Amino acid sequence: MSSKLEQLQALLAPVVEALGYQCWGIEFISQGRHSLLRVYIDHPNGILVDDCEKVSRQLSGILDVEDPISSDYTLEVSSPGMDRPLFTLEQYKAHVGEQVKIKLRSPFEGRRNFQGLLRGIEEQDVVVLVDDHEYLLPIDMIDKTNIIPRFE
Repeated sequence: MSSKLEQLQALLAPVVEALGYQCWGIEFISQGRHSLLRVYIDHPNGILVDDCEKVSRQLSGILDVEDPISSDYTLEVSSPGMDRPLFTLEQYKAHVGEQVKIKLRSPFEGRRNFQGLLRGIEEQDVVVLVDDHEYLLPIDMIDKTNIIPRFE
């Protein structure tokens, strides 16, 4: 996790949790002069638009006072949704047995994209089964992981 993300996590997660939600994860996507700060929130009863609005108002106030982002940005508060992104080893552990799509920051064994069955965690590696081949992907190499929703 980059130092900017760690700083944002330390600043915003306590606010989200004080409002009664889980801070599922934070993405900061730098897009030149205008960036995107996306905060995912979760709750056992699910997330409604009103929940996102409530959290967004509180986070906007904190961000205005603390001013951790020097460039223009858009704040977006969202539910993780059905194709929820995974950010932490604990989240990976909780979703063992799910189909996932993983994108790496740089190539590993000649590829950056993996889609398969999340088998587990070994120390700091995510274990994924792709076409009968098991890969151990270091968590710090992972750019993005999403659950592939199942419709039954």
